[in-house]
Amino acid sequence: MTPPPLRKLRRLRGSESIRALRRETTLSSDDFILPLFVVEDSAQAGEVSSMPGVFRHTLDGLSSEMEQIASRELRAVILFGLPKTKDPSGSTAFAENGIVPQAIRRIREIVPDIVIFTDVCLCQYTDHGHCGIVKDGAVLNDKTCEILAKIAVAHALAGADFVAPSAMMDAMVEKLRSALDDAKCQQVGILSYSAKYASAFYGPFREAADSKPQFGDRRGYQMDPANAREALAEVEQDIAEGADMVMVKPALPYLDVIRRVRDSFPAIFLAAYQVSGEYAMIKAAAQNGWLDEHRTVLESLTAIKRAGADIILTYFAKEVARWLKS
Repeated sequence: MTPPPLRKLRRLRGSESIRALRRETTLSSDDFILPLFVVEDSAQAGEVSSMPGVFRHTLDGLSSEMEQIASRELRAVILFGLPKTKDPSGSTAFAENGIVPQAIRRIREIVPDIVIFTDVCLCQYTDHGHCGIVKDGAVLNDKTCEILAKIAVAHALAGADFVAPSAMMDAMVEKLRSALDDAKCQQVGILSYSAKYASAFYGPFREAADSKPQFGDRRGYQMDPANAREALAEVEQDIAEGADMVMVKPALPYLDVIRRVRDSFPAIFLAAYQVSGEYAMIKAAAQNGWLDEHRTVLESLTAIKRAGADIILTYFAKEVARWLKS
């Protein structure tokens, strides 16, 4: 009997055209949400030193930035606001004319149909830098949720498409959904930072957003990096409370968590955040000639999507969109 012919897998890698035909995971500009930092005080504007190529924008500076974003056919941005003043309760976070509502309205004038997500948290707005209301050194869960709900409504009324609570408070999604519905903002969706880890990879973001805690750390409310099963419990709870999308953050160090969430909740829309530390490491290595930036960025983003993410928040979004068009 004649033995079957040996299968040679290299036949399917012989040229770029063949490789493209059988490629299992592909990237497009539709896959990305670009984080934007918007400042109320023009003195805070400019490039973030630990994140080359990432800038804090004034409201006036948003015009050229949004035109670039539109020209590269990016579909969505997520806004992080830096206020002029801070206080213990982060009261400027939910002001009708706060920096994020102003930015939403300005963006709508420039690119009316772009999808606007807004980060809903207090760390940029409190003088102590924690993500909630603090009493006797502890972050108060329920009181914080009340404030987060006010922030979400303020953003929704200004024109946000999705609000993204990131404080990792219990029942925050439920509180936001109820408040949005009561404010007749039923059409506004919720992207929950469901599995947000207490990560060392957030360092450059804390410079960009001026949000470093003035005491202690965030391990009492953000997740332990050692835990994966706990992430499934967090996601399950947020879905039950009304989240339209869920997120795993950071992305590359937690590919296993992304895969577990995808397998456990196949129908949910899943986002992953390639965070500031991931961005800064690639940038630094590329600037030193240790890595090819183009190939490394595409490989890392492909890995995140391959693990199961539907959409990726990344500071590389503009560059990647340009590369994909060329």
